[in-house]
Amino acid sequence: MVLSGCAIIVRGQPRGGPPPERQINLSNIRTGALARRAPQSQPDQKDTPDEPYAFQAREFLRKMLIGKEVCFTVEVKTALGREYGMVYLGRDTTGENIAESLVNEGLATVRREGIRGNNPDQARLCDLEDQAKASKKGMWTEGGGTNTVRDLKYIIENPRNFVDSMHQKPVNAVIEHVRDGSVVRALLLPDYYLVTVMLSGVKCPTFKREADGTESPEPFAAEAKFFTESRLLQRDVQIILESCPNQVILGTVLHPNGNITELLLKEGFARCVDWSMAVYTQGAEKLRAGEKSAKERKVRIWKDYVAPTANMDQKDRQFVAKVMQVVNADAVVVKLNSGEYKTIHLSSIRPPRIEGENKDKDKRFRPIYDIPYMFEAREFMRKKIIGKKVNVTVDYIRAATSSSETSTIPAFAERTCATVTIGGINIAEALVSKGFATVIRYRQDDDQRSSHYDELLAAEARAIKNGKGLHSKKEVPIHRVADISGETQKAKQFLPFLQRAGRSEAVVEYVFSGSRLKLYMPKETCLITFLLAGIECPRGSRNMPGGMQVAEPFSDEAMAFTKELVLQREVEVEVESMDKAGNFIGWLHIEGVNLSVALVENALSKVHFTAERSSYYKTLVSGEEASRLRKDKVSPQFAPCFCLLAFWERTANYRAVYVTEITDTMHFYTQDMETGLCVGGLENLMETMRAEIAAQPPVEGSYAARRGDYCIANFSADGEWYRARVEKVQSPAKVHVFYIDYGNREIVPSTRLAVIPPAFSIRTLAAQATEYTFAYIQVPQDEDARADVVDSLVRDIQNTQCLLNVEHSGVTCPHVTLQFADSKDDVGLSLVKEGMVMVDVRKEKHLQKMRSWSFLSHVLSQLNIWRYGDFRDDDADEFGYKLKK
Repeated sequence: MVLSGCAIIVRGQPRGGPPPERQINLSNIRTGALARRAPQSQPDQKDTPDEPYAFQAREFLRKMLIGKEVCFTVEVKTALGREYGMVYLGRDTTGENIAESLVNEGLATVRREGIRGNNPDQARLCDLEDQAKASKKGMWTEGGGTNTVRDLKYIIENPRNFVDSMHQKPVNAVIEHVRDGSVVRALLLPDYYLVTVMLSGVKCPTFKREADGTESPEPFAAEAKFFTESRLLQRDVQIILESCPNQVILGTVLHPNGNITELLLKEGFARCVDWSMAVYTQGAEKLRAGEKSAKERKVRIWKDYVAPTANMDQKDRQFVAKVMQVVNADAVVVKLNSGEYKTIHLSSIRPPRIEGENKDKDKRFRPIYDIPYMFEAREFMRKKIIGKKVNVTVDYIRAATSSSETSTIPAFAERTCATVTIGGINIAEALVSKGFATVIRYRQDDDQRSSHYDELLAAEARAIKNGKGLHSKKEVPIHRVADISGETQKAKQFLPFLQRAGRSEAVVEYVFSGSRLKLYMPKETCLITFLLAGIECPRGSRNMPGGMQVAEPFSDEAMAFTKELVLQREVEVEVESMDKAGNFIGWLHIEGVNLSVALVENALSKVHFTAERSSYYKTLVSGEEASRLRKDKVSPQFAPCFCLLAFWERTANYRAVYVTEITDTMHFYTQDMETGLCVGGLENLMETMRAEIAAQPPVEGSYAARRGDYCIANFSADGEWYRARVEKVQSPAKVHVFYIDYGNREIVPSTRLAVIPPAFSIRTLAAQATEYTFAYIQVPQDEDARADVVDSLVRDIQNTQCLLNVEHSGVTCPHVTLQFADSKDDVGLSLVKEGMVMVDVRKEKHLQKMRSWSFLSHVLSQLNIWRYGDFRDDDADEFGYKLKK
């Protein structure tokens, strides 16, 4: 830095941080004093202007020296520590003498009172001064140089108008001071405005002033300041003045070598600031890209950064899925390629809501027609994406929140928040731009936000400017929708009209079961319950006066089929009649497909006798016949032995497994011999992984455990490393882990955990431990009795090879039968014979008889009717008679 025409600040090369500074004053010469502003704490004092040619001398040195290497010699050091000497341009004293150059240009005078005649350097200065006087250079020109005094302007009366007058065009400037990495003091040229400029869109670590007047730097504050100083201080730059909120001037400093704002972000010296990024004229996406690069490299302020989706596999972060339902204006249900259904929330947006409502009341389940613009938002999404393939990019996982004791609002479950696009269009951005949603504002340090957050803010700004949707000053649209579901009298009034209308347009709002739906009739603006005519579909579970009615077989499959085909789709309905509960009965068509016929053709319902008088009867019967011939599903057509059909389809497909763990609840974990141990997959992976860990041991305490993370854990029993999943972080000393390849659990300190090497993740080899429970036997409720059974199982089957067959699915895990590998005796049957457990009496119709499977298998083997396709009508009575006998 050049302090004046005769004083400079130098510093060496940085080594591990900003280098120390040193002020050098030029010996034997004097230049004019620069202007100085009066202290604001002393209003009686006045500002001191420039002395003639003071600024020109400073500029001469600035342009010559800033950023250059110099060599200096110290001749005198005062008692106060000030150093006087000679400065040479370059690495040695053979370079240009700076003092001589100033005197030669007439920008400095020689201190002749201290001249010694025998000093050739001082004598040369005197000669140069005489030559400058003779040539009338600089201050020796006629007139005294009054025209060289600047009219410095320290205060701008109306900074907002001043910034607006610049029209966001680059202004030439010199950076006079760097307060911190993102705040500078600049001299605007040619009008000499001295202004403080804060860089738009970013914020660097700062220096906090304590109560005693000392400054304490935030981490990397000094480094960020040095980064900016070493590139901008007293450099010629251009500044784009972009905005002036609250008397603070925001701008972008452009240097010929680059944009300092983007460089600070890329090197991890700054973070993006939402409130000022909107005015950044060079493109907010560049700032986000710079910050993202620093986060990925974990440099400087991001050294401890963990991305919201860091623990997710790539296939879980980005995938293509089919939209099955629009739950709300910010949530959809999608179907993955695996067939699994998943709820996705749109990142960083908030759906319409009624302002001013009591937050302690649960308003989330109000009808969408009652909330302004909620229906429009839902309809926009429904028409845009329902039933279509979309691209999903997960931005973050919002953790579950528990409700307070005083609040009636239930807890929110864990949410997967993502950016959903179709045909390159961001659905969230489209919603916001139409005024059907607003953008969530976050704390500055909250990184759980949309990856396209700036585009969302820009879309919201456009919607506000154009007065769209929620931002409109027009009257709020009102939707008066009559819900006549179950209203018998109202339904009777509507029935003749709907019958005369023939085919009416409708939207399927909800699917209760395979044949029972709730429809929205847009022309009639009403909601009705609609039952499919001509078929009898399996009934799902429901509450009855006598208790819960158990679901019939294939009721879930039928409902899933109907949902996938028609939920939230535009359909056509033909109303034929109405039942006594006020539900309409008729036919539903979607894109030329009769839903009743489709269910029958897919063996998910049977033809009802009432279809005989319908024009669709022949189509229904031919569809049912085709499904019977295919035998792809069990159809209720095969009554009266419907409750036994599922058993007749039972196939024994035993496979070899290795039992690794048995829990206190009689669940057990196994490894599949075909995919795991028998081919050496798991053993080879464990050996390779432990060898790599031994070669490069993890740093103790370097791993920060998070619930759901996959890691490696040092098992206390043998001191070996195994793959594990973090189930709970109670404290650094108590981390609950589950060993994914063996099924056992343990509480370990975080110092015995480490990051799982990528080569040994579950993508390389899936978790080998699979959870099962015994089919058809009851788990003893008494703890002691259950402990005896567990001890017996541990003794008989743990760490041994068995044969396993899956009998049916369960709530938490499959229910199976297990056989000893050598004797082929059933493990569960052995427990029953020993009196340790009792047979589980299943309530499901298709499982009630299976508890006697050992007896029934003998009867069926005699009848030779394992496949229901071999079952003949005249066999029914014979089978029933023998079974009863």
